[in-house]
Amino acid sequence: MIVLSRNVVFINLFYSSNFQTTFSQGNVLNYKELVTHESICESSTKLVSLLDLAGHQKYLKTTVLGLTGYSPHYVMLVVSAGAGLAGTAHDHLALVLALDVPLFVIVTKTDLGGTRVQATLDALDAALRGLQRTPLLVHSADDAVAAAAKAHAAVVPVFCVSSVSGDGLDLLRRFLFVVPPELSANERDTLEQQPCEFQVDETFRVPEVGVVVGGLLTSGVISEGMNMVIGPMNDGTYKPVQVLSVHRNKAAYRVVRASQSASLALHPEVPGLRKGMVLLSPDMDRECCIFFQASVHVLYHATAIHEGFQCTVHVGNIRQTGVIVGIMASSGIHTDERASVVFKLARHPERIQVGQRLLFREGRTNGVGKVTQVFPFAPEQV
Repeated sequence: MIVLSRNVVFINLFYSSNFQTTFSQGNVLNYKELVTHESICESSTKLVSLLDLAGHQKYLKTTVLGLTGYSPHYVMLVVSAGAGLAGTAHDHLALVLALDVPLFVIVTKTDLGGTRVQATLDALDAALRGLQRTPLLVHSADDAVAAAAKAHAAVVPVFCVSSVSGDGLDLLRRFLFVVPPELSANERDTLEQQPCEFQVDETFRVPEVGVVVGGLLTSGVISEGMNMVIGPMNDGTYKPVQVLSVHRNKAAYRVVRASQSASLALHPEVPGLRKGMVLLSPDMDRECCIFFQASVHVLYHATAIHEGFQCTVHVGNIRQTGVIVGIMASSGIHTDERASVVFKLARHPERIQVGQRLLFREGRTNGVGKVTQVFPFAPEQV
């Protein structure tokens, strides 16, 4: 179990092969009983993938990228009873709930004593209710099952655990065993029938292999030898490539399916590869943009946001500096206000689609929104 103080952890749930934390009939399997990833997957009925994100304000951009780029099914906020609910935890709570991702909270180090634990729970209760969420303190196995059923509603399950005594860890394991994945089997099948779209989160150069990209397949199925296109490049074009091999969790696979993460070896080498690009089926539209319009909600700003405001814009796995060049409001946008704005990306075009959620930030200023219109890229816009 992860018990790091004031960290955000996002969770993806699967019923097929994955790795990291595995369950069989509700019991945790690990390398004590089984040796390899493959044997753990074969012996498990449910697999839960945990990714630890940074809790310090200095690494907020990494945390935001994890929340927006990896399509988490759930977010777990880990709070230390020793330190209490610090300012960073408030920021993370606001971001997670604004992005509408299901959340549950772990209060750890409960062996420190009842006074500290109760003070942390009181602060957490006040913070959640201030964000229109209802905390549900889990005391029993029945509570854990009920919390799993309500995980998608405006209810936030809260677990009190101790890594020293082990108190509460059984309830957390029970919750993770019964909580459902975000996508049903039918929804996953529907995604797999769609054209392929693979978002590039990392790029590598591996000796004797060549260019390798890592990321998340959002739709379709990719197999070895498949021909695809990658982009957009700085001029808005896409380049043809072939998938030479597929790896997941340090093991070779023949295919990767929608909602799974993987690493793909590509040929030929394409100069200028970067994070935020996409791999597409050759028959898909290859539109990209520098200008797009979004309906935004300002979570916090010290004064007011006006035209010319520069910020970091996160849309899925895309992270780029953007400038607000138009605001459909007479006197700017203040904290807790909404407006329709036009963004211009500062460096190069990106593949952005209507309906995608976005997050923008600059220092303590942050806000969320949804893309409502995309203006196709033209070379003269650069």
